[in-house]
Amino acid sequence: MADFELDPHEVRRAFDHAAASYDAHAVLQREVCDRLLERLDFMKLQPERVLDVGCGTGYGLAHLRERYAAAELCALDLAPAMLHAAQARLPQPHWTQRARALLSPHASPLTHTLCADMERLPLTVNSVNLLWSSLAMQWARDLDATIKGFHRVLAPGGLLVFATFGPDTLKELRTAFAAIDDAPHVNRFVDLHDIGDMLVHAGFSSPVMEMEMLTLTYADLKTLMRDLKGIGAHNAATSRKRGLLGKSAWAKLEQAYETQRLEGRLPATYEVIYGHAWVGDKMQREDGRQVIQFNIDQRRRKQGLA
Repeated sequence: MADFELDPHEVRRAFDHAAASYDAHAVLQREVCDRLLERLDFMKLQPERVLDVGCGTGYGLAHLRERYAAAELCALDLAPAMLHAAQARLPQPHWTQRARALLSPHASPLTHTLCADMERLPLTVNSVNLLWSSLAMQWARDLDATIKGFHRVLAPGGLLVFATFGPDTLKELRTAFAAIDDAPHVNRFVDLHDIGDMLVHAGFSSPVMEMEMLTLTYADLKTLMRDLKGIGAHNAATSRKRGLLGKSAWAKLEQAYETQRLEGRLPATYEVIYGHAWVGDKMQREDGRQVIQFNIDQRRRKQGLA
């Protein structure tokens, strides 16, 4: 969004710093990834090449490697430390296996890592059959351009499967911060319908969009903020205030959040958007008249954290 531009250097720095602590705090991220993986059960696709955009520490990557054992797999992330963690999660082939993979087309394919920005994919046109992205697209500065880039690298008949966050994500924290000042403290997220429109305009066929609300609960605000810091998900807006909150501002923030306590716990809502879309014949002119299916699940799921 124009009034909330993300600083890519800060995003990269934050995720590099969080690579070592990420898995200990990524309860919600693993849950969303599992739900996104379940959606692949209904997709009739045996891809030759799979791209994991925003692979993080490789939780989803390992499952993709197991599911598509014969596919060439590429893990892409902006943060080098995340890529290192993802690579360490996978079984490491012996050097002889690597040599056979290079010499024989029938050898088990390797998994490659690529440190790059999802907005500028360094891949050739029509080079990917499945593009997978679990909770990474919300970090794109220009989501419209990013989705067009996804379409560019996907081959005809290819599939895009993703999960991202919607506008109501961390709404309680945003409300609490509004009691302190008007500066941006919580990242902004794109609406489900706008993402659907972007998919159509990029040339994808009949996007299917779903949404559900997931709620984590916390004993106190410090634990919530520790979780966000632990996964590298902090304010990366170019217009953000630098430095830590002072004691007075922190006290006001705690007080504001306390007004939202429910059943003895502090809620942290996440609006999770799931989507998938196919790539049709790229020689066919797109007229933008595809049908987008929306399935909005408003049921609030609660999961407490100690």
